[in-house]
Amino acid sequence: MQCSRTLRVLPVAVALAFTPLPAQTRYRVDVDGEWFHQEAGSRRLARLASGAVVRDAGELQGDWRKVTIEGWIFGRSVGTPALPGFDLAVTRDPEENLRVAPSANGALVARLLRGVQLLRVGSQGGWVQVRRDGWVRARALGAVAAVASTRGAGDTTAARSAAGNGDVDAARARATRPALLYRTPEGAEAGRLSAETPVRVLSRGDEWTRVQLEAWVRTADLGAAPPGVLLGVTAAELRTEPQRYEGQALRWELQYIATRTADEQRPDIPAGATYLLAKGPLPERGFVYVVVPDSLSGAVARLTPLATATVTVRVRRGGSRYLGHPVVDLLALEVKR
Repeated sequence: MQCSRTLRVLPVAVALAFTPLPAQTRYRVDVDGEWFHQEAGSRRLARLASGAVVRDAGELQGDWRKVTIEGWIFGRSVGTPALPGFDLAVTRDPEENLRVAPSANGALVARLLRGVQLLRVGSQGGWVQVRRDGWVRARALGAVAAVASTRGAGDTTAARSAAGNGDVDAARARATRPALLYRTPEGAEAGRLSAETPVRVLSRGDEWTRVQLEAWVRTADLGAAPPGVLLGVTAAELRTEPQRYEGQALRWELQYIATRTADEQRPDIPAGATYLLAKGPLPERGFVYVVVPDSLSGAVARLTPLATATVTVRVRRGGSRYLGHPVVDLLALEVKR
């Protein structure tokens, strides 16, 4: 019987028996533009971006949860605070972007309104890292599984070197019982892990551990992507390394929401161009802007809300200017029945 080692490395998230690390509850914003308030239901401070991650500040009042937002703001957009206990205040009118990284390409956390008081955390170049506590409707938040990194970027090489010298590789582990594999924590199932299967630990948390394994599959069971098309690239990867993926062709599964026409609020898309607002890439819960060429306008017109489609796209931007959503050009579309 012949088989081919065509699946070399498979990173997955799986619950294994490890000693828990200290965890801090985090939440993902599920409602784009959700208001961030000074107190529960009181003064509005900012509009949160869908997919942004906030930290639990430890208080709950009815339907309201106190959370902490943190990110980077352009240094020229903040000044002297008006209230004691704060370091800075937003001076740009009417609002300024708060981003996850000190870059105009960083994914959007929130749009801070003018006058919002902030705590200074650090600085880099012309950017300032800031933090603020506030209140959000609890139903607008989804829990994020805590995962803490166990090693730095160079530790894989070091572990392999140590193993080659006869030392114990601390990143090696094995399943103590049969376990389900998941594409992401709380996401879709990716398969099953048999008891005693060896894996390499990439990161671990209080509930989920990300592992990498080597496995064999039958060649006939694999479907090859078209030449030059990448599989398995997430929106999170686009936001983290936009330069790496811009111009690359990807295969994604998206959920269609609506068809829109670009205006000045979408500077990353040519004015007047047709684009799709879609959810994904599935199973991610964020949003994507898909620019539609004239040649595919007929196929797009037949889409119905919430339909799932397999698309081939080319990355225009890893994150849009205002909301941080990936912007891609549609190359091919196949609607799932």
